Amino acid sequence: LNSQSLLEQLYDGYDEEYDCPILDEDRVVDELDNQMREGGVIVDYHGCDFFPERWFHIVFVLRTDTNVLYERLETRGYNEKKLTDNIQCEIFQVLYEEATASYKEEIVHQLPSNKPEELENNVDQILKWIEQWIKDHNS
Repeated sequence: LNSQSLLEQLYDGYDEEYDCPILDEDRVVDELDNQMREGGVIVDYHGCDFFPERWFHIVFVLRTDTNVLYERLETRGYNEKKLTDNIQCEIFQVLYEEATASYKEEIVHQLPSNKPEELENNVDQILKWIEQWIKDHNS
């Protein structure tokens, strides 16, 4: 299978209201499970409640100021409903709360994601965590 046809198999329709494909979460978990068991995988997604707890040693939730987020999403061409819902999710910390409800609270960390310098700092922090985790688990 090429990656495009695999991606299409992971969709379960199209959401007209949000103008995006609907992910078949069960198929995603089935598809990723073997890779996740092997370890060394980073998952980047805008939600986490359907991923098994056993998959993760640490979870990072990126947080963005709502003004910055609004401009980003507007630049991407998000429709008004999608824009509003995303801003409300950030205001009400929906993804952070979802993460702390889905995983042990001590493995969930928030990182700021407003400016390019913060992106660099986040990458540095994540790399340091990975290096420490490897040291702790290979000794």
